[in-house]
Amino acid sequence: MLLNARILHAPMTGVGRYLSEILAAWPDEPPRSLAPAPWAGHGPAGHAWEQLVLPLRVGGELLWSPVHSGPLAVANQVVTVHDVVPLDHPEWLSRDFARWYRFMLPRLVRRARHVIAISEFTRDRLIATTDVAEQSVSVIAHGVGERFRPPPAAARSALRHRLGLGDRRYLLSVSTLEPRKNLAGLLRAWRLALPALPEDLELVIAGDPGRRSVFTQAPIGELPPRVRLVGRVDDGMLPALYAEAEWFVYLSRYEGFGMPPLESFACGTPAIVSDIPALRETAGDAALPVPLDDDRAVADALCGAVSDAGLQRALAERGLERAAGHDWRDVARRTLAVLQRFG
Repeated sequence: MLLNARILHAPMTGVGRYLSEILAAWPDEPPRSLAPAPWAGHGPAGHAWEQLVLPLRVGGELLWSPVHSGPLAVANQVVTVHDVVPLDHPEWLSRDFARWYRFMLPRLVRRARHVIAISEFTRDRLIATTDVAEQSVSVIAHGVGERFRPPPAAARSALRHRLGLGDRRYLLSVSTLEPRKNLAGLLRAWRLALPALPEDLELVIAGDPGRRSVFTQAPIGELPPRVRLVGRVDDGMLPALYAEAEWFVYLSRYEGFGMPPLESFACGTPAIVSDIPALRETAGDAALPVPLDDDRAVADALCGAVSDAGLQRALAERGLERAAGHDWRDVARRTLAVLQRFG
């Protein structure tokens, strides 16, 4: 059994974190990794290695490609698909990236022996957009890393000092600054909500711009008052960033699964999320859903959530329970079972 480990040489993103977490939780000897040189881990060089070099190294063994990309020449393969954004919304991606995945992904999943989708929503969209056979797609949802839990006071204090937050209260958004994350909509709603919000409350936005080779750009424009952009936050500080927030706000337009709300839940912070299929599936009744493209409704939800301590406590408790049901060890065991079935 072999692992297409190309993603481990790319800049760390959600799919890279998925593979790192699942390998750390693997119940047995992990599959043997096949990877390009670090300089060829992503971009055109990475695609060339995956399509031309990797097939020569696979032989007759089963290959697991864990991040919705794999060699078209290898049929003895299990592929994990995290979303179908290139097929549903190519306008959010760079032209070359969208063109390649719109060509490659349908052919890859139809040729593979089996496909793992990370949510029922992703499974449904994959079947609808690629005509892959229903019986060829299983669902194994993401887990939540063990480091995401309510952190000690020292970690919280260090986080506040590092970001210059002092004792200010804040709502939090964590995401790549790309179009589908809908940060422009969040900022419009924040501006509307400001007159009714406590004066010591800020909106903290953490995240880097998406890679230009992958995403179209999402300029934020002029920031409303009391908005703090903190850029990318080190993974080790993320639990404290989540835990110190009064609410986590995630107004994404489209997700394959939606890991950040679960991370927030695990740190004891309730979430306000956009009412879209993947987030309904992931968050269930542990989050406060709001409609997309209704800035007034989102603003009202922000004001109501901040002023309702009872709702905050109730959703925080539900969120901890929800997050506890997503264990990477279980994800790893179920993934291994699929690979053993076909290997």
